[in-house]
Amino acid sequence: MAQRRLATEYVNATLQMTEFQMNQFLRSADTSFISHRVKVLGAGEQEIVLGAAGGEEVHLSFARNGGLYVCVLSCRVVNPHLNNIIRKLFITYKGTGTVNRIYKGLIMMYYYEQGSVRQISEVTADGNKLVYQYKYSVAEMLRLYQSDFIEREIEGLRREVNVLLDVRNMTHRESELREIDSTLEALAVRLFQLEV
Repeated sequence: MAQRRLATEYVNATLQMTEFQMNQFLRSADTSFISHRVKVLGAGEQEIVLGAAGGEEVHLSFARNGGLYVCVLSCRVVNPHLNNIIRKLFITYKGTGTVNRIYKGLIMMYYYEQGSVRQISEVTADGNKLVYQYKYSVAEMLRLYQSDFIEREIEGLRREVNVLLDVRNMTHRESELREIDSTLEALAVRLFQLEV
């Protein structure tokens, strides 16, 4: 049986938008359930206050950073209409942070990165349970597969080993030999790790 959500918390969530996007958002923010007002603060900062018919308000403070408006959002929202507009804002403008959906007896913690869910955990009195964790997409897997970073690192380590072996063959001092052997040992361990 589905449970009714009691509230939604945004914890140190951030989102950013251009001035055009902010104006677009403000045009769509007023509905029959939600109203907004804008306060212009110093240094080009703005505070948008979204209000629900029941009196609940959310204050969104946007700081200007170059050509972008950046908002750090920490709030608790109960009104479902207000929650819906904040959720759309967060996803549309690729928010990053934790969103807690609070139900009676449990909290569903969603971690977002650039507007996409990366992890979902269920938190109850009995503890935490991982429900979902993002896995690489096919495109990301292909990019990783085609990457030759490891091969370049192995090649560089092999060159370094060859140089150290040449230096070792020409060195007769015991202290230098110990230092070279120690470095060669560390390089061998790293090569083994990369080639496995």
